[in-house]
Amino acid sequence: YGVAPKSDHIKDDEILTRAESLEGYKICKPNDLVMNIMLAWKKAQGVSNFEGIVSPAYCVYRQKSAANVNMLYYHYLFRTDVYADLFKRFSTGIIDSRLRLYPDKFLALCSHVPPIEVQNQIVGFLNQKCTQIDALILNQERQIEKLKQYKQSLITEVVTKGLDPTVPLKDSGVEWIGEIPEHWELNRIKYISEFNPPCIKKYNDEDIVSYAPMDCIKNGYMIPQEIEYSHVSSGLTYFEDNDIVMAKVTPCFENGNIAIAPKLTSGVAFGSSELFVFRAKNIEEKWLFYYLQSTRFVEIAKSTMTGTGGLKRVSPTFVKDHTLALPPREKQIVAVIFLDKKCGYIESMITTKQSKIEKLNQYKKSLIYEYVTGKKEVTA
Repeated sequence: YGVAPKSDHIKDDEILTRAESLEGYKICKPNDLVMNIMLAWKKAQGVSNFEGIVSPAYCVYRQKSAANVNMLYYHYLFRTDVYADLFKRFSTGIIDSRLRLYPDKFLALCSHVPPIEVQNQIVGFLNQKCTQIDALILNQERQIEKLKQYKQSLITEVVTKGLDPTVPLKDSGVEWIGEIPEHWELNRIKYISEFNPPCIKKYNDEDIVSYAPMDCIKNGYMIPQEIEYSHVSSGLTYFEDNDIVMAKVTPCFENGNIAIAPKLTSGVAFGSSELFVFRAKNIEEKWLFYYLQSTRFVEIAKSTMTGTGGLKRVSPTFVKDHTLALPPREKQIVAVIFLDKKCGYIESMITTKQSKIEKLNQYKKSLIYEYVTGKKEVTA
């Protein structure tokens, strides 16, 4: 998103900086180019509209008084693939995550420099077009957010009240649960599922197992990788086919990183230590899978999180002891069939809108590239 105040991108309980002093910080003024030297090759730079300070991990470049340039032209130019590749070639480091584009290397590079009147035309044209495209993208993102909220409210209604709104209710005896359908019973997660089951079987180094990093668990699905057991690090979380796997660390927990493990080639898998695993017993695993996505569970779980900043984690004690109301098994099956159908339709709508966003982003990207590199000219 370019240069933005950090306060716009952190939560209310997070702080702007943990630095003991501002030594090494750089002053940034409007029209300055700000670049993250470690992520320049990933387009982590932009021209600022704000005055403030940036961390020592960034460089600030200011237009020379004699330079007749429009800095916003370079905001667009330096974020194209052409310059991202250029910055990567001249960055120093052994692996991608350690690459750094130091000032001497950056300042020695050549770039496009069209006449100032052409720069101004390009900036004016792209500002207008990108604003229009961004508005279309924002509209799709808002629709996606509404669909996600509707999906969660639908799940919450079904797993806490059932499908029949006319069924008689009874007092659950638990204040925060309130009334429940009269044929539902209370239980705890630790009694209806095996929580974080241990790995009992012994494996040889050459055995093939599945590996599921946290970022492969999204929207109810996961696509594990196949690796040799010798590459499995100690402390990873173990799970098998049909186990429910859920992130316990923010922001992954809040983003719904939860899935039911598919049929695994090796039958077993290992994932991040930041995962919870549930192996259902005396309950439909899909019903528990949906319950763990409900607003009731998510909001209470978030209130138990401990840690700092983005490293807060849900308490495992809370999860194991969490009380929920359960319908009879046959009602669970009916609810799962209903939610599978409804949620599948909602997800297909979300996918369609995400595809539209991707196409708009690609169009915006190609539009910028064509004009800032002179492949197309701005006409009156």
